[in-house]
Amino acid sequence: MKFASGSVSVFFPAYNDAPSLPGLIAKAFATLEQHVDDFEVIVVNDGSFDDTGEVLARLERQYSPRMKVVTHAENRGYGGALRTGFATSTRDWVFYTDGDSQYDVGELQKLLDTVRPDVGLVNGYKLERNDPWHRIFIGKTYNAFARALFRISLRDIDCDFRLIRRELLEAIDLTSTSGTICVELVRKLELTGCGVVEVGVHHYPRLYGRSQFFRLKSLATTFAQLLGLYWRLVIFAPARDRVRRFRAAVVRTQ
Repeated sequence: MKFASGSVSVFFPAYNDAPSLPGLIAKAFATLEQHVDDFEVIVVNDGSFDDTGEVLARLERQYSPRMKVVTHAENRGYGGALRTGFATSTRDWVFYTDGDSQYDVGELQKLLDTVRPDVGLVNGYKLERNDPWHRIFIGKTYNAFARALFRISLRDIDCDFRLIRRELLEAIDLTSTSGTICVELVRKLELTGCGVVEVGVHHYPRLYGRSQFFRLKSLATTFAQLLGLYWRLVIFAPARDRVRRFRAAVVRTQ
């Protein structure tokens, strides 16, 4: 059955993901051609220094004109890559997942099938995480900590398998450059009051390369940005809103 709720942009942030990209892109096109009439595929090459650029140039020629590659001359971090992907997407709905193929892009169909007029975010959650034990522990701890700190209802913040209504993305301003963008994105989308659906998806072992998130420098950057995000979204924003309501009430009584 074809997706009846509009067009779809699919994008993948990629950093040194040359081995996984050909299969990922082929699966994405096969899935989209079967289920969506109007779509585009975008890959954000975030300053890769392996063969990612050459691989993407070949894939872009192969799948032209429905595939577009955006290249960062220097690595901007995971958040920077996602922000570029969101800004480049032009269709009604935006789906993204990582370029390392730890998720099956074929399961996008499961997300498309849940869309209703009141839904703004369809978010995957990992049925089982296939990673080394230390990554599973850190991931679960980070997820529980961030959900509690930011009062987020979504069960799996760091499951990067998301379908989002583009008009909602245009209504929020994302600033994170690290992995904290997932917390910022989900928190700001929940604050819009949009309908949220959660769908279980499979998670697979990483076959190529190494995750950038679990390096000491990346973890330090993420923690620092998480604290800044907490100040802006949880402490400062409610206080600012109370001041605005107070001023509005004073004006009405004058």
